Amino acid sequence: MYKAKKYDDLLGLDGFSNGLLKDHFTLYEGYVANTNKIADILADKMKSGGVGTSEYSELKRRFGWEFNGMRLHEYYFDNLTKSATPLDPQSKLAKKIIESFDSLEQFEQDLKSTGAMRGIGWVVLAYDKDAGKLFNTWISEHDGGHLAGATPLLVMDVFEHAFIADYGLKRVEYIENFWNAIAWRKVEARLK
Repeated sequence: MYKAKKYDDLLGLDGFSNGLLKDHFTLYEGYVANTNKIADILADKMKSGGVGTSEYSELKRRFGWEFNGMRLHEYYFDNLTKSATPLDPQSKLAKKIIESFDSLEQFEQDLKSTGAMRGIGWVVLAYDKDAGKLFNTWISEHDGGHLAGATPLLVMDVFEHAFIADYGLKRVEYIENFWNAIAWRKVEARLK
């Protein structure tokens, strides 16, 4: 069903050790495997009349955790690059950021401050197509905090596994290195 993407091209990424990245890739592969496993079990339960049971209910809830863990990691790895260049201030994305945050500097400060908050989770620059606005939002535990209908444009993993092996408790240093590795063209391509 779902197949884990390969991100070996990120090995050697400045500010991220290969050991940290390889461990992170393995964790992501587990989300893909568990998404497939739970989807298969749920399909079997549908066929055998096992819906409506407490096990079925818990698997339904767990599917959201595994699926979102898979997808958020894909967004995260996809928006990193070894050849990062600053966001073009004349790009469509930059103009949308300025429209939503008043300046690129305020956007950067808000994104980094959101990532530095205590707790585990994700920081997502989300685009609300209906209002035409961008928001930096906090997602905790993969499946809580998503803005319904909003498109994730930029995703930063702030679970400890994303940084603690290289940075210890210095999350802000990790965030700086993440910021310097953003593939802005890929982020902008998500803005449709």
